[in-house]
Amino acid sequence: MKARRLPRAFYARPTLEVLAEIIGKVLVHDTPGGRASGVIVEAEAYIGEGDPACHAAPGPTRRNAPLYGRPGHAYVYLNYGLHALMNAVTEEEGSPAAILIRALEPCEGIDLMRARRQERSRLAVRGSRLGQERSRVSIQDDRLCRGPGNLTVAMGIGLRDNMLDLTRSHLRIEDRGIVPEALSYSPRIGIRVGTDKRWRCCWKGHRGVSGR
Repeated sequence: MKARRLPRAFYARPTLEVLAEIIGKVLVHDTPGGRASGVIVEAEAYIGEGDPACHAAPGPTRRNAPLYGRPGHAYVYLNYGLHALMNAVTEEEGSPAAILIRALEPCEGIDLMRARRQERSRLAVRGSRLGQERSRVSIQDDRLCRGPGNLTVAMGIGLRDNMLDLTRSHLRIEDRGIVPEALSYSPRIGIRVGTDKRWRCCWKGHRGVSGR
């Protein structure tokens, strides 16, 4: 099947519908350093001001403005001041919701992904023997984009990509005809509130899935 960029209508639907169908789609990022892409194997839904784990819970702010905008845009934010996290905005404009992309199976640009991850490890502990050792360790392919922070490093996604239009920019999600054998649902992870909602969707049994 020829790759097809997902249209805005894909995102402009109830978030849980989008969540079920975004597994198996391919996140693509074209940069001056090259193209990187990966099959989405894990994602989480965050829906509305009534979801305590959603950034829209306190109402509209400057930070969460993309959530209230048009569907099909990227919402990239800094988590705990350390990691940029990548989300796709869903539902109609004015209804704040998004899907956090948590893990990918690398497709294109694997060497570029590995170089980015190793450079980040080196900078994190600059000058230490541990940092030098980490920068020399070859990261396995299925671990390159496991976890939302690792994913954005490997894909070269940062705060500069916040609010990009996924339907027409160099950051996009494509349909390449990949269909998971089965999906599994579980509570979202890495949060302290809203843990009762089973809004984490994974490609069942995939090695690239993060967490438990």
